[in-house]
Amino acid sequence: MLIGYMRVSKTDGSQVNDLQRDALIGAGVDMTHIYEDRASGKQEDRPGLMACLKALRAGDTLIVWKLDRLSRDLRHLINTVHDLTGREIGLKVLTGHGATIDTTTAAGKLVFGIFATLAEFERELIAERTFAGLASARARGRCGGRPYKMTPVKLRLAMASMGWTETTVGTLCKELGISRQTLYRHVSPDGQLRNDGIKLLNRE
Repeated sequence: MLIGYMRVSKTDGSQVNDLQRDALIGAGVDMTHIYEDRASGKQEDRPGLMACLKALRAGDTLIVWKLDRLSRDLRHLINTVHDLTGREIGLKVLTGHGATIDTTTAAGKLVFGIFATLAEFERELIAERTFAGLASARARGRCGGRPYKMTPVKLRLAMASMGWTETTVGTLCKELGISRQTLYRHVSPDGQLRNDGIKLLNRE
């Protein structure tokens, strides 16, 4: 069974779900199997999302218009998809930067698996480097430290995150351990590569 989920951020009626609803129906989702929320993507306990996840059964596929409709937080997104995968439920994204994700296919599972693994690996590296840097700074009588440089893994995560409409640049930079200047030298506000980003990936 195909089950759809859609979300808009504002609750005052100034935003509508028509575009998302039409896309979900066009993808084969029955109107009676569409769940919705009018809430910020920061909220993990959205009632519509909770009801949607509860209704899903093994063999079903959850369809969303864009990844940022499901979650604006990378950790929450990965945890949600891991939970779905463990329950033998697929996820398909119709458009946007996550349109390559379709966990009902082998290729889609591979894409998301690599994405999740790299994200986890990079978070561990950031934590290790942060602790090491702080320890080194304290040994020299300094506090804090300079942001770490951009890496190919950080760059790919930045590209994906900048494509989400609700991404907060300050939070993203803090998560990746880089400065705003470093971010914008490599990636544009809409997630497109800039010259420094192209050069970095070409050095791999």
